[in-house]
Amino acid sequence: MTHTDKMLREGSLTGKVIVVTGGGSGLGKAMTSYFLELGAKVVITSRKLEKLEKAAKELRDTTGGDCFAVACDVRDYEQVEQMHKQVIDHFGPIDVLLNNAAGNFIAPTENLSSNAFDAIVDIVLTGTKNCTMVFGKHWIKTKQKNVNVLNIVTTYAFTGSGYVVPSATAKGGVLAMTRSLAVEWSKYGMRFNAIAPGPFPTKGAWDRLLPGPLVKKFDPAKKVPLGRVGEHQELANLAAYMVSDFGAYLNGEVVVLDGGEWLKGAGQFNMLDKIPKALWTVLKKAMLKKK
Repeated sequence: MTHTDKMLREGSLTGKVIVVTGGGSGLGKAMTSYFLELGAKVVITSRKLEKLEKAAKELRDTTGGDCFAVACDVRDYEQVEQMHKQVIDHFGPIDVLLNNAAGNFIAPTENLSSNAFDAIVDIVLTGTKNCTMVFGKHWIKTKQKNVNVLNIVTTYAFTGSGYVVPSATAKGGVLAMTRSLAVEWSKYGMRFNAIAPGPFPTKGAWDRLLPGPLVKKFDPAKKVPLGRVGEHQELANLAAYMVSDFGAYLNGEVVVLDGGEWLKGAGQFNMLDKIPKALWTVLKKAMLKKK
């Protein structure tokens, strides 16, 4: 068995209806594919219906599962309400919301227009808020239990990060929302958790974030103590566990899946791994001499 193998037993998500925002591409598509394999009925949603329907057909063909595409701009509360109604009309009660839709770009903050900043915050934070409020209020009204929300955040939601300030701002808000509602709405039978992935390369996102020669210059694998980037199945395995009934006691948790990258960056002296062994010997002698 390897880290790219599928983790949960067959049928682990049978009977679940799951909505994945941004589920037609990248990591959202990888998670959707595994949910379908495990027996869930999955709705994928984003703004462009044509691309969504193509992805849904591909997912149905490859997994044999039931995948439904619904166009929705998560920034628009009324569109989220309409999407929610369409899903219930098609599949019935919804069990899981996976807030995965996101946007990001790398830029010095002083170069950003107000609209550019808002574009990221609106997708990530406002979009997550809209979906969570629509789904959550319906679950409260109908007294549906054993439901949960999984949010995809990022490790710099803990600390902030230069050059991705709109994303850091928005993801930090999503993180706070996750932990807050895990306490407030648990009495209604809801769980709220999040995953903070490290580098999991996807063609679309990585082409935008690290175009051309930047990918080689800033190889993300070099920042990870395990020496590699993540495989999509690793994230799908974790997400499937967290939304399944196996994770029924998991609430308010943010799981970092990054091979130790965040910890390495957070440690004040972690840059010392660049010091060659021979120099350590010299430094040791110098420190002993001072003593």
